[in-house]
Amino acid sequence: MTLHQLLGEGASSLEKAGDLEAELDARRLLLEAFHLDTVHFLMNRMQPLSRTRDVEAATDRYREMIKKRSRRIPLQHILGSQDFMGLTFKVNEHVLIPRQDTETLTELVLQEQKDRKKKVLDLCTGSGCIAISLGVLGGYEDVTAVDLSAEALKVARENGERLLGRDRTIRFLQGDLFDCVEGRFDIITANPPYIATQVIRGLAPEVRDYEPRMALDGDEDGLSFYRRIAAQAWGRLNPGGCVYLEIGHDQGRAVRDLLEAAGFENIRIVKDTPGLDRVVYAEGGRNV
Repeated sequence: MTLHQLLGEGASSLEKAGDLEAELDARRLLLEAFHLDTVHFLMNRMQPLSRTRDVEAATDRYREMIKKRSRRIPLQHILGSQDFMGLTFKVNEHVLIPRQDTETLTELVLQEQKDRKKKVLDLCTGSGCIAISLGVLGGYEDVTAVDLSAEALKVARENGERLLGRDRTIRFLQGDLFDCVEGRFDIITANPPYIATQVIRGLAPEVRDYEPRMALDGDEDGLSFYRRIAAQAWGRLNPGGCVYLEIGHDQGRAVRDLLEAAGFENIRIVKDTPGLDRVVYAEGGRNV
């Protein structure tokens, strides 16, 4: 048996299970199981594997991971991590897996908000990927992250301690949007649940069956959280403060209208790399 043969075996199993990236996923799991990088895999992939205890254990580990992925358990849950903004975040079944879509929001804040003394509030923080990335890459000194899920906050705190270190901290608070938060902020970010309830059943099994429903379900029309944020955020912003909200690709106009009705100004919709509407920016707080 060679690494090449193991890769083919795993890719075949994943393809039969409906994995659209079967070979890529099988390779990532193989590298993880054998603690290899791509260079050493390519150098040694055709050589017969030795029959040592370590190699047998790695082979068993790989085949077990392939079985999990064949059940459509997300690759990130099997590996226990996901990269976001060049940082590696722990993930599990209690948090939404960070996606490139959300990097659009994070990059926008970093590009437009250079004052590291501005107070930041991140709602629906999940793994903490937005809040922690802003703390690490933007150097913001005052960041508060909120989530309703106690289990999600455990993951976020662990990510914060590992990526920020003990000398810098983020406040992690459990609550429903603004309910647990005191004071006002200069920047409010959020990637709230925005998938309409009836749409969830048609999502890929990896999302529908394994990611937390409370991080996905935006109620009947997907706009429930935006209504609440639009209604409450104005009173939580310092003069000249702003919000950055991730949205579904077809929700730009609806979210813009909600913010406009709430009194926000200079509203704009920002597209992601594929050219889809992804972030709504708005300014408020001038008359608070």
